[in-house]
This record gives sequence, structure tokens and C-alpha cells, in this order.
Amino acid sequence: MHGAFLASERILQSLIQQIVSGIGSGMVFASLALALVLIYRAMDIANFAQGEMAMFGTFIAYALITGDFGVLGTKLAFLTGIHLNFWIAFVLAVLISFAIGVIVERVVIRPFEGSPLLTLVIVTLGLLFIFNGTAGFNWGYVFKTFYSPFPQDSYNVGGIFIGKQDLGIIAVTLVVLAIVFAFFRFTKLGLAMRAAALYPEASRLLGVRTSTMLAMGWGLAGAVGAVSGMLIAPIVFLDPGMMQAVLLFAFAAAVLGGIESPIGAVVGGVTIGVLLALAGTYVPGGQNLRTPLALVVIVIVLLVRPAGLLGRVEARRV
Repeated sequence: MHGAFLASERILQSLIQQIVSGIGSGMVFASLALALVLIYRAMDIANFAQGEMAMFGTFIAYALITGDFGVLGTKLAFLTGIHLNFWIAFVLAVLISFAIGVIVERVVIRPFEGSPLLTLVIVTLGLLFIFNGTAGFNWGYVFKTFYSPFPQDSYNVGGIFIGKQDLGIIAVTLVVLAIVFAFFRFTKLGLAMRAAALYPEASRLLGVRTSTMLAMGWGLAGAVGAVSGMLIAPIVFLDPGMMQAVLLFAFAAAVLGGIESPIGAVVGGVTIGVLLALAGTYVPGGQNLRTPLALVVIVIVLLVRPAGLLGRVEARRV
């Protein structure tokens, strides 16, 4: 009897451990899903280059911290003398990524404004290869170690190990979510961006510069994506392809939570993270089923509830 109780206790403890670990990895997916949501709210398309933009922002932070500017550093030798504190580099990388997002919208996206959806999707796919190729050319297609500002040990709470790095990722993601929510809810600029995305024609009549709001949306997505990349890089190592698998999980998170809902992105990310953790532990060969599972989630949600868990369901009168 006592042995059966201990066995059930171990099973429950293992289940809770996997859920806790899944929440930590899910917050990583949520941070990138949040950037996807920002682009979708701005122009109703999925940005397939979001992961590569996040990767590029992470390389910028890496260069600012280590002084390794790759090929650019060999041309501009003074750059190699830059060695910044992590959090200073973090802020600068976010600001630079915001500027890159704005420039991408002004230079690449704006000429196709009003084009068919397929055209815009192809443009974002082209951006994916541009960012990936630029990073690979400058830094090489090799793994690099990215410093984590969070301790690598864990807290032991009743036999459940909670990683300090996971707690740091959760905290940063929640802070970013709170900032995005407050920005769109309580600031004039945020309200103007929401209006420009939902009612572009009416917004123009009211004097809102919708093209500027669109550029701001891309800039914010670039900044949030850079945060995501810097959270992920210490876990998976830094290289030009590091965000490609993560992007799929982020898409699944955004679709599940509601592609227009920032809070839904976090809920979806945590759900996907927990599902992957449970599947990897309790399903035979589950570690090899992570990508198919994400695709299955996307298909099921699009068939059953296209708006996602927290998205708005549009009702049309026939």
C-alpha cells in the first residue's frame, strides 16, 4: 500500500515537473508570438520573417556584448573595442531592432501596401532569406554562446525544480506583455495604431497617418522579437537558423491564443509549451513529434475556432 502511494506520488511529481518546465519554454514561444500578433494587428498578415528579425536583433546584442562584429568588425576595427554590460546591450539591441523594423516597413513593405495577401506573404518570405543570409555572411553559420543574465541553477520546491532562468524568462515576457497592453490601451499613439489597423479609411478621415502607424507596428514587432531572441539564444545557442523551429511553435501559440490578442499569445505559448513537454515525456518518440504536434494544433484551431481562444469571433448576417 505504501509502495503504491509512493509510486503515485512520483507520477504526480513528474507530471507537475513537466508542466512547470513547459510553462518556462512556453513563455519563450509566447514572446515571439507576441511579435507576430503586433504585425498581424498592424496589417492583417503573418510575418514569416519575424523569427529571422529576432535572430538578427540577438546578433546585434551579441556583438555589443562581445565586440564580435564579424565581417563588419574587420572593416570598422573600432567596433571590436565595444564591450557593453548585458542590460545596456539589451536595451540598445531593442532600440536598434525597432529602427530596423521601421526601415523594413518604409523600404520593403510600403511599396506593396494594398497588394494582394499572397504578394505580402512572399515579400515576408524574401525578408526571411535576406536576414538569414546577412547574418550568415557577417557572423558565419556557426554556433555561438550567448550570455544569459539569469542564474543557471534551480529552486527545489517540494521536489519540483524551478529553474531561475525560466523564472527570468517568465518575468521578462510578462513585463513586455504589460508594456504592450498599456501602450495600446492607455496611450494616444497606441490607440491611433489600433484605429489605423481596424478602421484605416475612417482613421485617415480623422487625420491619423495610417502609413506611419504601420511603420510603428513593424518597429514594435521588431523590438519585441529582439527580446524573444535574446531570451531564447542562451538556451539553444546563437546561430542564423536558431529561430526557425521556434517560429513554428510561436505561430501555433498565436493561432491558438488568437492571432489578434497579445494576452492570447501568452496563453497560447504556455499551452503549446506544456503540450510539448507532456508529449515529449509521456508519448513514445514524443521528442520527434514536436513539430507535427504544432502543425496539428494549428490545423485543429483553424478548423474548430479560427479566431483562437481569446480572439474576436466575427458574426456576419446572411
